Amino acid sequence: MNKLRLAFKAFFATLKSGAPASIEAKPETVVVKPARSEALTLLAALQREARLVDFLMEPLDGYSDQQVAAAVRDIQADSRKVLERIFSLKPLRSENEGSQITVPSGFDAGAVKLTGNVAGEAPYTGELMHPGWTAAKLDLPVWQGSDASAKIVAPAEIEI
Repeated sequence: MNKLRLAFKAFFATLKSGAPASIEAKPETVVVKPARSEALTLLAALQREARLVDFLMEPLDGYSDQQVAAAVRDIQADSRKVLERIFSLKPLRSENEGSQITVPSGFDAGAVKLTGNVAGEAPYTGELMHPGWTAAKLDLPVWQGSDASAKIVAPAEIEI
């Protein structure tokens, strides 16, 4: 009977004021979409600090192998610094490549990729081809720019 009285009270209070009385309304959760995706933030960092986008978008046909190799050394070293600072990447497996590995039943398919002649059910035994990578941290810079420039990976540079 109390529930019925409360329902009538709320109904008539709503008619009078437009909002229910004596009923606790849950606040609406407003999800604020970030102005810039984390993928663009990472890409911008790789461009700013290692010129990676410039290198990848540049046609290499007119350059010698020696010129490309010289550029790659700096880009690789600078990109590595960015990844280390933001992610602190570590090998997922501690065994050496070429080691024999036993994959137990119930393994995490997100952590182990089986290749080759996969038949039957786990456990599987095979050769470690790549140890994988895991991020020990995630420390992306927070976007401070405007909504209008949120998709810009690198600003145009104009020398005056």
